[in-house]
Amino acid sequence: MQIGISSFGEVAPAHLAGQDHAAAQRMQEILAMGRLADEVGLDVLALGEHHRPDFIISAPEVILAAVAAVTKRIRLSSAVTVLSSVDPVRTFQNFATVDLISNGRAEMIAGRGSFIESFPLFGQDLKDYDALFIEKLQLFLKINENEVVTWQGKHRAPIEAKGVYPRPAQAKIPVWIGVGGTPASVVRAGQLGLPLTIAILGGAPAQYVPFAELYRESAQKAGHDVAALQLAINCHLHVADTAQQARDEFFPPYSTLMNRIGRERGWSPMDRRHFDYLCGPQGPLLVGAPQDIIDKLLYQHRLFQNTRFLAQLVIEGIAHQSVLRSVELLGTQVAPAVRAALGGS
Repeated sequence: MQIGISSFGEVAPAHLAGQDHAAAQRMQEILAMGRLADEVGLDVLALGEHHRPDFIISAPEVILAAVAAVTKRIRLSSAVTVLSSVDPVRTFQNFATVDLISNGRAEMIAGRGSFIESFPLFGQDLKDYDALFIEKLQLFLKINENEVVTWQGKHRAPIEAKGVYPRPAQAKIPVWIGVGGTPASVVRAGQLGLPLTIAILGGAPAQYVPFAELYRESAQKAGHDVAALQLAINCHLHVADTAQQARDEFFPPYSTLMNRIGRERGWSPMDRRHFDYLCGPQGPLLVGAPQDIIDKLLYQHRLFQNTRFLAQLVIEGIAHQSVLRSVELLGTQVAPAVRAALGGS
């Protein structure tokens, strides 16, 4: 099982160009986090696209290119690219460029996005939410397969026998589908035979097992080799030397983040009691000492038989050194133990 880290680049915005020192510092911290993840042997760094003041990553490909220049082996992915509201041609060019800089380490997780700010920002109509994603995914996959493309759709100008350059170092950019709880998206990934990432940001992991089953059933019905499918699980994580330290460090920023989003979506406020329950043996939060994380990753693997795990970090409100310590422990203690238990290298 591959083990990696993921970030949205949380930040407290200054709202002023030229004075946003927090944003500049956060960007350097993300680069440092990527370098360390590579050094300690983690497999993937994934950066999520958002268009809000509280997240710094709106152009993940640009940051991935910067990380590519200072790393050697770690895979570099978006998490997710909101493909519905961007141009697939330009997006392919961006990822192909990252792939060339990294000598073949670029990936993309495509999703519809759990936030909607990008749609009006780029002139898209929310009533076309599903249709935009389906059409743009189809175009991206066609460009990925073909150097010269002829294509016509509803939501974009047609392409008539045009080459799309540069081409990546890999034969194709690996494209994953990212889902949070939509069965139709799970079925689509299975029918296309594409790798799937399930984000478990609330609710017990066991509740998401039917999505993994639906994914494999859909792939089998479409004629794909189920044994070759790749499945990733994405959960929030923070590791410290002791479980109490991990919970004490992670609760304040995590509850602040979730309560801020929760006010927009009508969720109940999170308190410490609820947080501790989510950190329990069958909860969605992987927060604790290394052995706690090892146990939970193996528990999840028994549920899902997943081939990848992405640890969603929260980096606003936690000391940067504590975030780096979490990455270090994940790479040097947790990942080797999990790989050994699963018989991997």
